[in-house]
Amino acid sequence: MGNRMALCPACDGEVVIPADAMENEIVSCLECGAELEIMCLDPLELDLAPEVEEDWGE
Repeated sequence: MGNRMALCPACDGEVVIPADAMENEIVSCLECGAELEIMCLDPLELDLAPEVEEDWGE
């Protein structure tokens, strides 16, 4: 199975999803630069990735 395509929820541009992608992985839209989280692989669903908070990892 090869790469898949999805639409960016921010700009409707095409986003390439690698064949080995996993849920919760972050990918980027090459058209608008938005960071997107893979919410579901079947059916393929993307959403804007949460912003990194200052206290993450503490």
